[in-house]
Amino acid sequence: MAEHDGALASEREPLPDTERPSSAGAGSGCAESASEASPRPGNTVGEIVFAVLCVAIGVLALVVASQIHVPPTANTVGPQVFPYIVGGALTIVGLATLVTVLFGARGDAEDSEDADSTMGTDWLTVAKLVVFFLAHAFLIDYIGWPFAAALLFFGAAWALGAKSLWRAAVAGIALGLLIELAFGVGLGLSLPAGPLLNWIPIFNG
Repeated sequence: MAEHDGALASEREPLPDTERPSSAGAGSGCAESASEASPRPGNTVGEIVFAVLCVAIGVLALVVASQIHVPPTANTVGPQVFPYIVGGALTIVGLATLVTVLFGARGDAEDSEDADSTMGTDWLTVAKLVVFFLAHAFLIDYIGWPFAAALLFFGAAWALGAKSLWRAAVAGIALGLLIELAFGVGLGLSLPAGPLLNWIPIFNG
């Protein structure tokens, strides 16, 4: 009988500390999961600047599109249609982004993104891109759309750290000429070809 009571007592002995579930560990795990689930506050300056730039570029595209000369022989899809679509889309997206950011929405980085979330915005790169975009818009009437687009492509590649700049220049010129031909031959629309290409009929729609 005594041996039976001893066996029962040994079965009721408390587990060692190493085998007991740690309430502190469970609590820390809950805290970590809660911190991962809760959105982390981020710097909204970059998102606001992006939204404002989208709105500004969209409005500028709409204003410029309204000043495009429409020839009397133009069909239903005139030269103003695509600029109006692009300008309207940019304006709507920019306004929607601005409203959501001001109401507290934050963009979370993807797990696959190779980016350091602790680093600030590279404003020098942003300034370079803005300068080349404005130069593209300004130089269209002077050097033609193909070469202005090539300059924009080259400048964006340089600003973003392209290693082979001559390849970026060649790709930019080829892309500008292909788009010019696509509009002139495929759609019958005339983008400003500029003094270097204006004498070639195929680039004039």
